[in-house]
Amino acid sequence: MTSGYIGIFDSGFGGLTILDGIRQRMPEYDYIYLGDNARAPYGTRSFDVVYEFTLQAVKKLFEMDCPLVILGCNTASAKALRSIQQKYLPQYAPNRRVLGVIRPTAEVVGELSHTKHIGVLATEGTIKSESYKLEIEKLHPDCTIVGQACPMWVPLVENNEFDKPGADYFVKDSLTKLMSQDPLIDTIILGCTHYPLLLPKIKQQLAQLSTLNPQLPTPQIIPQGQYIASSLEDYLRRHPEMDERLTRGGTCQYLTTESATKFRECASLFLNEEVEAQHITLN
Repeated sequence: MTSGYIGIFDSGFGGLTILDGIRQRMPEYDYIYLGDNARAPYGTRSFDVVYEFTLQAVKKLFEMDCPLVILGCNTASAKALRSIQQKYLPQYAPNRRVLGVIRPTAEVVGELSHTKHIGVLATEGTIKSESYKLEIEKLHPDCTIVGQACPMWVPLVENNEFDKPGADYFVKDSLTKLMSQDPLIDTIILGCTHYPLLLPKIKQQLAQLSTLNPQLPTPQIIPQGQYIASSLEDYLRRHPEMDERLTRGGTCQYLTTESATKFRECASLFLNEEVEAQHITLN
């Protein structure tokens, strides 16, 4: 039997937090992670460009025996997923599947919020797409959703500044803007896969902001990894025909469009382990 990998794609390193969550829950499967680091970030790029780049990556993963691909990138999920599912797959790859990270997060968040006021922290592209707002309102019409773009958060992570004192200002600034829009927010989605590395600072700044409104609870944070993993496990349970195509050797390959050495150095920040990477090109 030929290998059948689960492919995980991200514009950079953030999708490693999704991969990590999935592998913790489902370690027996074989995985390929592809980071388009040379062209990251995607957050400020147009819909057309994100679609073009994402489709190139999906095709590459298909070529490498991935019948199932997860877009571990919120921007790609917001700007490219629907078009790939509706336009590309039916005509060119009807027996393959591409899934995103927005719907699984939207499915659970309505049950986790008590006030039904939900905040979304994400890149400019994801916020402008209103993908979270539309998806959550479709599933949980009683919820109010407020979004806040955090343009400096990805650079802080990519440049290994996420745990430095200088990050405090940018984290506090974005959280203040979000909470000032709606003080009743009790649940916050980290709508970018880079953001979990900022979690200690996010919690610290939220605790400080909560002292200004002590009558309101400190909002809870929803990192995506664990919910994407749970959703994927459920998907494979409901689609045994796909599950049967996936091999179980417990392996993971890492591909990058940037320097393999640079990828290896940065990936260790997300995974807390050393990895070997291979350089590839997309076109």
